[in-house]
Amino acid sequence: MADFGQILESIGDFGLFQKLLLFALCFPNLFLPFQLSSLVFNHADTNHHCNTDWILQVGPNLTKEEQLNLTLPRLPDGSFSPCEMYVPMDWDLSTIQEYGLNETTTCTNGWVHNDTIYEATIVTDKPENVCLPPSNLAELERFGRKRATQIPVVLMLIFTVVTGLSPNFYVYLASQFIVGVALGGFRINSIILATEWIGVAQRSYAACLSQVLAALGQVMFLAVVYYVRDWRLDQFIMAGPFAFVVIYIWFIPESGRWLLVRGRTPNAKEVIQKVAAINKRTVPDSLVEKVLNEKPIEREGIKILFASRVLRKYFLTITFAWCALNLAYYSLSLNVGKFGLDIFLNQLIFGLSEIPVHFICMWSLETVGRKASLMCALIVGGFLCLLTLAVPQSNYIAIAALATCGRFLMNGAGSICNVYIQELFPTSIRQTATGLGSTAARAASMLSPVVNMLEIYHFTIPTLVFGSLAVASGITAFLLPETRCTELPGSTEEAEGKRRPKMTNPAPGDCEEVNATKL
Repeated sequence: MADFGQILESIGDFGLFQKLLLFALCFPNLFLPFQLSSLVFNHADTNHHCNTDWILQVGPNLTKEEQLNLTLPRLPDGSFSPCEMYVPMDWDLSTIQEYGLNETTTCTNGWVHNDTIYEATIVTDKPENVCLPPSNLAELERFGRKRATQIPVVLMLIFTVVTGLSPNFYVYLASQFIVGVALGGFRINSIILATEWIGVAQRSYAACLSQVLAALGQVMFLAVVYYVRDWRLDQFIMAGPFAFVVIYIWFIPESGRWLLVRGRTPNAKEVIQKVAAINKRTVPDSLVEKVLNEKPIEREGIKILFASRVLRKYFLTITFAWCALNLAYYSLSLNVGKFGLDIFLNQLIFGLSEIPVHFICMWSLETVGRKASLMCALIVGGFLCLLTLAVPQSNYIAIAALATCGRFLMNGAGSICNVYIQELFPTSIRQTATGLGSTAARAASMLSPVVNMLEIYHFTIPTLVFGSLAVASGITAFLLPETRCTELPGSTEEAEGKRRPKMTNPAPGDCEEVNATKL
């Protein structure tokens, strides 16, 4: 049976159209990291503590250290509590020094911020939120790839501005939540849309190049926040590029594959002809008609994903890997200021280290294959994270190096998952499977602050948790099939293993050779 891959080979599977589309959809990734990286600086710990100047009324000559020792309780690690103070007593200084203060309370006279790195953060602007108490997707397929890519960009623009204008902490949280949802939606759907228009040999480009630009974005944002240390102004700077993207994003085309499986034959034929014209190629009408007439229409959506034993196994396995790597990646990212080095230097190292990893992924995916690449990245990356526990905690450079290498591999595993998951599922549920998997992965990333908080019991617990899960997910990835040099499955039967790869046991570089021969 003819398939969409044959049409791509005829109209050009990596011509001018694909390159323009790839640039248009990858370009916003240059600014998406601004949103995540901004959290590190917006919420930066300013080394605050309760204002206890009341004691200066009875001891005006006390040094700063003496004042804090008398008025603030200490945490288990020996540092002063940032959110509690001793209840002021109407005693003279000698009595306080002799008997001490024992009853604690929350900060009653505000806070003192000792870190002078930042001009303003959400912590200094909204001091009432410094010590908040602890708090005890199938429909995507209906809208297609185009709308699901365009709408998030608009939302990011609007609510990035709203974030900068937030009058209180709750508006800030709500706007950041919407920005986060929109960011994830754009990342997923832009990669799917680009991938479905690109041929076999360059299929990893969409996922990997978007990650390369994201790494560059981290470095760019570091430069911005280094010189502009006001979090509100940073939000407005972030909004600027999104305004540009909003203008051109409305001109991107819909996925031809999606139009076919939805039975929108006239629209599919029209967009195929436009792509052929841009690539200066011609497509035989007989081939187009053959594919359009033979392509089955599948609309069962999420039911297929869980009804099929094979697809269910694929989904649970790849989702476990995606969750584990996200938990490790964000746990390491949010601890960027705790590796003993300067926070700006750590962020620079993290950003620069991610640029080469995705180029390595592009090579590894086409040379070693999807399965081996994913297993290696997760197992080695998890092991490196665990290895930080064997290093003396005073050796900041060694810990930062191991953490950076672990994060390096987790980031690469993310690119591999983005490519892999699209090749495992048919067009009719590709967006749903990717969306559900990404949602689970985002939920895992949301747990990273909670996992990091486990260090109050023992500093090794967070690393043991996310490092062990990464290793375990790498082992279970053995259950997945190899999909290198295979056409994207167009139906459930093809995804379950009945599709024929481009070549039998292809050697490195064979994908490119096959495409060159057929064209």
